[in-house]
Amino acid sequence: MVVKVYGPVKAACPQRVMVCLLEKGVNFEIVDVNLEVGEQKQPQFLSRQPFGQVPAVEDGDFRLFESRAIIRYYAAKYADRGPNLLGTTLEEKALVDQWLEVEAHNFNDLVYTLVLQLLVLPRMGERGDVALVHACEEKLEKVFDVYEERLSKSSYLAGEAFTLADLSHLPGISYLIDEAKLGHLVSERKNVNAWWKDISNRPAWKKLMSLASDY
Repeated sequence: MVVKVYGPVKAACPQRVMVCLLEKGVNFEIVDVNLEVGEQKQPQFLSRQPFGQVPAVEDGDFRLFESRAIIRYYAAKYADRGPNLLGTTLEEKALVDQWLEVEAHNFNDLVYTLVLQLLVLPRMGERGDVALVHACEEKLEKVFDVYEERLSKSSYLAGEAFTLADLSHLPGISYLIDEAKLGHLVSERKNVNAWWKDISNRPAWKKLMSLASDY
């Protein structure tokens, strides 16, 4: 059965889900949600995601929202297909969860604020908060310093294998580099840069970027 992914293909959180499905070789259908006209706040969508945020998925009779919960679900459901994205031992799984939490709470919020201030508000004819942008950039520098230290000791965030911990960063870093023009945060750090080149060249991510360019 084809999984339905509700959300714009160019939005970061739906991309997190789609690249996971591509890694696992799971067929999916994109059901576009126009955020600019507020479709995510309409009753039909709210029946799938009561907080009015993308993405949401529909897998037969099963529905799920929140991108990190979704990728955990599919990584477990298709554990015997594609790469092991969850870790093998209890300790490996704990490290994957740890870095997923870091991405959600220490990384993603800063990226979201930067994108909002630098890209979204100007497109709406509003001015971004320059002081807030600088503050977020400084905080993100410190986050990437932590990543640099971690990646000096292992090839990936949770160890020596690519997992959800790395996959979850793909959309956010892509936005930082390509949209917010803050690629120096990555390129100035040897280990972070090598890690980014590695994970962003995975076939699943390249396929998703190709798909997104068609929209």
